[in-house]
Amino acid sequence: MRLRCSVMAASIPSFYLNSHQIPSKIHLNPTLNISKFPQKPIEIPSIGGICKRGSLSEAFQSLSELFKNQSRTQFSLDDAYSSVLELCGSKKAFWEGQQIHAHAEKVFDGTPHRTVFTWNAMIGAYVTNGEPLSSLELYREMRVSGIRLDAFTFPCILKACGMLKDRSCGAEIHGLAIKEGYISVVFVANSVVGMYTKCKDLNGARQVFDRMTEREDVVSWNSMISAYSSNGESIEALRLFGEMQKANLSPNTYTFVAALQACEDSSFIKQGMFIHAAVLKSCHYIDVFVANALIAMYARFGKMGKASNIFYSMDDRDAISWNSILSGFVQNGLYHEALQFYHYMRDAGQKPDLVAVISIVAASAQLGKKLNGMEIHAYAIKNGLDLNLQVGNSLVDMYAKFCCTKHMDLVFCKMPDKDIVSWTTTIAGHAQNGSHSRALELFREVHLEGIDLDVMMISSILLACNGLKLTSSVKEIHGYIIRKGLSDLVLQNGIVDVYGEFGNVDYAAKMFELIEFKDVVSWTSMISCYVHNALANEALEHFRLMKETGVEPDSISLVSILSAASSLSALRKGKEIHGFLIRKGVVLEGSLASSLVDMYARCGTLEKSRDVFDCIRKKDLILWTSMINAYGMHGCGMAAIDLFGRMEDEGIAPDHVAFLVVLYACSHSGLMNEGRRFLEKMKHEYQLKPWPEHYACLVDLLGRANHLDEAYQFVKGMEVEPTAEVWCALLGACQNHSNKELGGIAAQKLLQMDPENPGNYVLVSNLYATERRWKDVEQVRMRMKVNGLKKNPGCSWIEVGNKVHTFMSRDNSHPQSYEIYFKLSQITEKLSKEGGYVAQTKFVLHNTKEEEKVQMIYGHSERLAIAYGMITTPEGTSLRITKNLRVCGDCHEFCKLISKFFKRDIVMRDANRFHHFKGGVCSCGDFW
Repeated sequence: MRLRCSVMAASIPSFYLNSHQIPSKIHLNPTLNISKFPQKPIEIPSIGGICKRGSLSEAFQSLSELFKNQSRTQFSLDDAYSSVLELCGSKKAFWEGQQIHAHAEKVFDGTPHRTVFTWNAMIGAYVTNGEPLSSLELYREMRVSGIRLDAFTFPCILKACGMLKDRSCGAEIHGLAIKEGYISVVFVANSVVGMYTKCKDLNGARQVFDRMTEREDVVSWNSMISAYSSNGESIEALRLFGEMQKANLSPNTYTFVAALQACEDSSFIKQGMFIHAAVLKSCHYIDVFVANALIAMYARFGKMGKASNIFYSMDDRDAISWNSILSGFVQNGLYHEALQFYHYMRDAGQKPDLVAVISIVAASAQLGKKLNGMEIHAYAIKNGLDLNLQVGNSLVDMYAKFCCTKHMDLVFCKMPDKDIVSWTTTIAGHAQNGSHSRALELFREVHLEGIDLDVMMISSILLACNGLKLTSSVKEIHGYIIRKGLSDLVLQNGIVDVYGEFGNVDYAAKMFELIEFKDVVSWTSMISCYVHNALANEALEHFRLMKETGVEPDSISLVSILSAASSLSALRKGKEIHGFLIRKGVVLEGSLASSLVDMYARCGTLEKSRDVFDCIRKKDLILWTSMINAYGMHGCGMAAIDLFGRMEDEGIAPDHVAFLVVLYACSHSGLMNEGRRFLEKMKHEYQLKPWPEHYACLVDLLGRANHLDEAYQFVKGMEVEPTAEVWCALLGACQNHSNKELGGIAAQKLLQMDPENPGNYVLVSNLYATERRWKDVEQVRMRMKVNGLKKNPGCSWIEVGNKVHTFMSRDNSHPQSYEIYFKLSQITEKLSKEGGYVAQTKFVLHNTKEEEKVQMIYGHSERLAIAYGMITTPEGTSLRITKNLRVCGDCHEFCKLISKFFKRDIVMRDANRFHHFKGGVCSCGDFW
């Protein structure tokens, strides 16, 4: 059979020399002294000439004559048969090829006197036609008939054993070759090597190779080098290539291809360049197969410049040449270059095939080039490639990345064959794009199809369950994972993450503890769980444990821990993390940069926040938004507006969130006109439809300025139905300015629209309490109790040393509780005598005695935190306090007096904004 070299071939065919002459004398007890034979097969001018002329009918007739005229010395029937089949293949005459095979069987069956040559030809025909079982059955029939084997019998039957991966049968035939003395024939020995290679027995192949005392046949070396290369034994393949060169044997195309394939990654770059040099030095014409192997090797090394140079220097290129460059660009992340090369490919008249389509679909998906992706999809449909399984899977993935779930579903549904990748990719596409119900629907179909679930599919279903808040389903999947013993780290991390999202912190913590080998994702999932569930102290503690175990945090874990430091206003912890980033040389960009800016802002150091912002070269929209928000929460409304303008001047278009934070800044600085202007700008200049939060910001802005009638008219004139956020903003303003009538309307609307939010009941209750409507207050509180809702208790915390100390209202749990209350009484006494402080009991919204109200005010959590700070820090040290609720008017006045009479600056962050108390004045201007 004529051989064709392919750069993608895994091994050298075992009967490359199956048409060599038979030696005149056979050694019956050989030590594998290989006989030397001519390296070229005997040509058959008649059949060869006919095939070259391309005449199928003549070739068919000539083949029939050859079957009848069995003269071994004149021709190789197997070779002739293969030549005719190749002709059929080149002309895509598959039906004629089947006819030839059927004709061969018919002639064989009708031959009364079959010689060994006839048997060999028919056995070889079955192998060539991809029927190894039939060839072995015919071989057994031949043995039963008493026909003595010759050397040409073995390559065919050994190849059949290799095709069937039947090592036992192959070893038996190997033994027969030794017994009959044919193992000394070079092509028989090579066929044995090839058989063991196909059966994944490299040791057996190597033993046969090593027993060859005279290894001057390059095919023997090629067989072993190719065997090692195709089985991942790269070092041994390259070592054997070196030995071959030391033996002064000249490598051929097959040798170079196999050796280049052994250079599987960039760690073999020196060896690969050595082989390239050997190709050039050998004066060997660099044919298309060697050139393709070089391109593929340099692509694996990430050296696409060298790969391209080889490609453009080629005189002849085949489809593999074009595909190797195209796939090389994609595999190395050079997606723009891949698209450019694709267009060059089309302009050059090269028609993209299956491999090219898959590569360009992947490049389009990675770049988000929807039009390019749809164009190649149309090409695939037009050329009948879209029904291919791999193409279908690639298109599904592409449309998932484009967020086009409808197109993705259409591709999926039209696929005639689907594998686990098809189902997993489609389910993941729906889950990642928010089509959670559809993901679960497909998951049920997977169960009905009886397909085994893989890790990726289960991870996607967990994501879908998370999106739909299906706690019970997550527990079912968790149980399935346990029953099936799927202790995959990815799944374990996913379970921790989902339980954290659901608020099942205990479940998440138990799952985390069960993970034997925790990686950075495991720790990040647990830290994020604590942050998400307002357990910042636990998050910081786990970050400490993570570093102690030697796990290096990544950008995602750092963002999570910065969020924990921000929520606690733990400046020292935040600085530690910033220092860690500097020591590790981490480039500040993206979410990490914006998180650091946000952390410093929420810890009360606006100047440091701006320093970080200014040092970042590439500022994205999120970073600008974070800095604008920082100014807003510190009451620097005009600075926020100026920065918003600078952002626009830089050519960065604001989105919904950017407008929300600038409106927030206007609200907390009393900038009504600017607030109105930004809302109009958002709608008309940027064509952004406002969210309910934008409307709520403007209502809050008007309400704080006591423009309640205008605020109410704005609410009634909104283009969309006012949401609970809008009515909540109006109700808060009504309480601050004691507007009973509007407050009653807002309260009624708020409880109708959002009856499950305890904060709304507290707001309504406080409104009634300011009006001394104690019965209504009691009714609201009873309604809360019936609905199973609880008010979030007031809580404040302060960072002292390396620890965050937390205080509740009238708290006695702190170890230094006695000292704290004693210090607080001293502070109150001094402020009363020197500052004229008198507790304003109107801020105590409880129906109780005046003395009790005074004691309640004295026990507010922020006062306890301040007293503890004054005990534990040197005089004159600034105090940084964080409170989970809005600071009351009396405590606000109390803090101003402390800053004046005790010379203590206080930076307090409450639920609304920052307050900087200094010298008896607050930065909010009493507007909060």
